[in-house]
Amino acid sequence: MITQVSSSLYHQLVTFFEERLTLKGYQEPQVSLRQEAFVRFKELGFPSVKTEDWKYTNLQSLINQHYLLNDAIPGKDVDINKAVIKGLEAYRLVLVNGRYRKDLSDVITEPGVFVSPIEEVTTNELFSAHFAKYADKTENPLVALNTALHEGGLYIHVGKKVVLKKSIHIVHVVSSSEAIFNQTRNLFIFDVNAEVEIIESFITNDKGISLNNTVSEVVLNENARLQHYYLQTADEGARYLNHTEVKQAKHSLYNNYNCSFPGSSFVRNNINVRLDDTSVESHLYGVTLTAKDQLIDNHTVVDHRMPFCESYEWYKNIAQDTSTAVFNGKIFVQPDAQKTNAFQQNNNMLIGDKATIFTKPQLEIFADDVKCSHGCTMGQFDDDALFYLKARGIGEASARILLVHAFAFDVTERFNNEYVRAYVDRLIEQGLVVEQ
Repeated sequence: MITQVSSSLYHQLVTFFEERLTLKGYQEPQVSLRQEAFVRFKELGFPSVKTEDWKYTNLQSLINQHYLLNDAIPGKDVDINKAVIKGLEAYRLVLVNGRYRKDLSDVITEPGVFVSPIEEVTTNELFSAHFAKYADKTENPLVALNTALHEGGLYIHVGKKVVLKKSIHIVHVVSSSEAIFNQTRNLFIFDVNAEVEIIESFITNDKGISLNNTVSEVVLNENARLQHYYLQTADEGARYLNHTEVKQAKHSLYNNYNCSFPGSSFVRNNINVRLDDTSVESHLYGVTLTAKDQLIDNHTVVDHRMPFCESYEWYKNIAQDTSTAVFNGKIFVQPDAQKTNAFQQNNNMLIGDKATIFTKPQLEIFADDVKCSHGCTMGQFDDDALFYLKARGIGEASARILLVHAFAFDVTERFNNEYVRAYVDRLIEQGLVVEQ
C-alpha cells in the first residue's frame, strides 16, 4: 500500500518505467528483476516521516518536482579539480551523472583487477551471482527504485590475493543545468585475500538541482580487506540518497570512513554491514560538519549474525547555523552471535543556538556471551576553552579550528590514509572559517 503524499516524481517514474519497457526495453536477464523491484517500489512508495527511520528526514520537497531522468549529454566537459587530494597516488575513475567516463578515467594495469560500466556486465556470471542479492533484502524502497531504474555505475572485481599498490579514487560528478534525477548502481567484489582502498568523492560542476539515488553492494570474500572512504563536498543544489550494503565472509575486514561537509543541502546515508561469517571485523567512522540549512542524516546498521566477530563505530557531528545533523546507529547481536565484541559511540557539538542534532544509538542483544557497549554525548561549543585560547594570543577563527579539530580527532586519527586525513582536516577548517 502506498502511504506517501502524492508526488510529481512518483507519477513521472511510473510513466517512465512503463515507456522503457514498451518502447526501448531493458536487456535480459535484468528485465524480470527490474519489474519485480518496481512492483515493490510501487507497493511501498517514497518513505515519509511517519516511518520511524525517516522521522527527521522529509523527502517531500525533493520529490514534489519534475526531473530529467537520464543524462542527455554524457560526453560533456567537466572539472574534477575539486576532488583532487594532495599527495594521493590513485587510479582515478570518473562518473558523470552516474555514467562511467572512460575518457576521464585511468586504466588499472595491475593484473587481477577488472573495472567496467555496470551496464556492460549484466550477463557476467559472477555479476549475476551477487547483483541485487543483498541491498534488495532491506525494506528501503529507494533500493527497489534503484534496482528497477538504475542507469550507470561501476562494477569492480579484484581477484584472489591481489593487493593494489595504489588507491582507487572514484569521482562522482553531478553536472546539469536542468533538474536531474540520477540513479547509480555499483557492485564491488573482492576475492580471497584481496586488499584494496577505495575513496569516493562527491562533487558538482553546475549550480543546478539534482537528486542522486545511489546503491552500492560490497562483497568481501574470506580474508579480504577494504578501506572505504566517502567524501561529500558537493554544492547546495545536489541532494543525495546513498545506500551501501556490505556482505562479509570469514576473517574479512571492512573499514568505512564517512565524511560530509558544508555544501549539499540534503544527504541521507544508509550504511548496512552484515557480519555473516565467523571472525569478521568491521569499523565505521564518521565526521559530519553542517552549515546553513543543511540536513545530513547518517543511518547505520551493524548486524552480528555469527560468533567471534568484532565491530567498532564512532561518529561525530558538528552542527552550525540552522543546519540539522541526524545519527541513528543500530547494532544487532543475533542469537548465534556469541563471543561478539561491539562498540558504538556518537558525540555531538552544537555551534550556535539554532542548529539541531537528533541522535539515536541502538543496541539489541539476543545472545548472552557478548561484550557490547554504546554511548552518546551532546554539548555546545566550549566558550571557556575559546576564551582561554584567545587570551594566549590565538585569533578567534584559529581557536575555533583548534577546538573542533580536537573534538574530531578521536575519529580522524583512525583514518588509514594520511593524505585523506590531511584533506579532511583542511575541509573542516574551510567549513568553519567560511561560516563563522
